[in-house]
Amino acid sequence: MLIQETKLKGCYILHPKLFEDKRGYFIESFNETAFKEQIRQNVSFVQDNESKSAKGVLRGLHYQKGKHAQAKLVRVVSGSVIDVVVDLRLNSDTFGQHVSILLSGDNKMQLFVPRGFAHGFLALEENTIFSYKCDNYYNKASERGIIYNDKDLNIDWQIPLENIIISEKDRELPSFKEALI
Repeated sequence: MLIQETKLKGCYILHPKLFEDKRGYFIESFNETAFKEQIRQNVSFVQDNESKSAKGVLRGLHYQKGKHAQAKLVRVVSGSVIDVVVDLRLNSDTFGQHVSILLSGDNKMQLFVPRGFAHGFLALEENTIFSYKCDNYYNKASERGIIYNDKDLNIDWQIPLENIIISEKDRELPSFKEALI
């Protein structure tokens, strides 16, 4: 597995080895020893989640605060997404910056999102299946978010904003600056 760090320290793109032949393919989607060795962090995943989304569905930008913060290893099983992470670590050189990456069932890439980041994705295809491992259990009281169209973050979701399908809950999220208060 090839692992490369993004411009956001501690946030990594993982490229699993793909073995393909006429029968189909095989990938090792996770190997704890190789993962910890390459990212040089002690992360133990405790919960796996999966969602299915229609084309244009945006989920995010979400994060959990305090002792319930979560690191995530995300990937797309089928379909494709624009996956976005925002650095919320106040002491980070890249605080307030974001990375956007195309994850798909075809490219098999994964993204490791450390604690201290907001995360969201936009489904680019019908019936997109998104899977993620978390290193901490979900805690509703610690749940936070940032509005997807925040002017300061200026995220390019790669489709017109009027075509985005978003939950009422996510429409009411605060701006980046308001979320930090």
